[in-house]
Amino acid sequence: MAARRPLRRLGAVVRFALSLVLTLAGLLAVTFFIGRVIPVDPALAAVGDRADEQQLQRVRQAMGLNDPLPLQFAHYVGQALRGDFGRSVLTGNAVAHDIARAFPATLELATCGILIGAGLGVPLGVWAAVRRGGAVDHAVRVLGLVGYSAPIFWLGLMALVLFYARLGWVPGPGRIDVAYEFSFDRVTGLMLLDAARAGAWDAFRNALGHLVLPASLLGGFSMAYISRMTRSFMLGELGAEYIVAARAKGLSEARIVWRHALRNAMVPLVTVVALSYAGLLEGSVLTETVFAWPGLGLYITNSLQNADMNAVLGGTLVVGSVFIALNLLSDLLYRLLDPRTRDTR
Repeated sequence: MAARRPLRRLGAVVRFALSLVLTLAGLLAVTFFIGRVIPVDPALAAVGDRADEQQLQRVRQAMGLNDPLPLQFAHYVGQALRGDFGRSVLTGNAVAHDIARAFPATLELATCGILIGAGLGVPLGVWAAVRRGGAVDHAVRVLGLVGYSAPIFWLGLMALVLFYARLGWVPGPGRIDVAYEFSFDRVTGLMLLDAARAGAWDAFRNALGHLVLPASLLGGFSMAYISRMTRSFMLGELGAEYIVAARAKGLSEARIVWRHALRNAMVPLVTVVALSYAGLLEGSVLTETVFAWPGLGLYITNSLQNADMNAVLGGTLVVGSVFIALNLLSDLLYRLLDPRTRDTR
């Protein structure tokens, strides 16, 4: 039995690697064929609509657009694996360079959003489950319904009108005011971390003020989902037999709820939080557009509006890869936290 254990582990590693390879291959195939199905000529976008036919054909030949589709796909995969997504027509830079500059802004915004969403959503969900049918439970369910129903771009515009235009509590759109733009070195691309590292506390406060509204908006959106799922998981755990046994032993209600029920509910909740985080990383396009946040979502949107397909496909591929990585990470954490999901055969 012990001799079979290394073989089982090796088999699990092989299955994990195979799943990762197949998923990435599917993502590459989808992005490639999207680029070919969309009625936008990459060569025409590169040379402009005033170029003559001869020049257009030369560019098409140089870009490999006249090659058979299987050969184009192989060339596309090879470039993507090297981190080469081509050159952006809109900025004139390598798409990988633009993504490396825009992604930290999205990462910072989504990270603050999920910290708000999970930090408030989990306690609210626990409280609603413990007080099932009470005022808190109804309030959490209404909050979840509103969070899912209200358009996020409308909430963003209303927040700007109220807190920026009317009350003046926060700075306007953007990531930082121009006065602080070059007051510290950008090392990680994460504005708060770089400003704190440089000791530029005025710039830190200004960047934090710009971050408050969009992060709160995304945090409220994720909080609605996380609180609802936490409530559902906790209700299932609080009705289990081991909870009845714990109460019969005389354990305090707080210990039963927070140490036993929540601990078991955290196993599926890790997946919920991880997927919510991935959703914020890939789905903050509208928020970044409303708040003029120079992240990956705004970059992809501007590129799509200007038919810059290299930038669109490169950004889509990066977002998809991040989503896959977080999904696989959540699955791994699920297996580590819950021994019942491990293969014991």
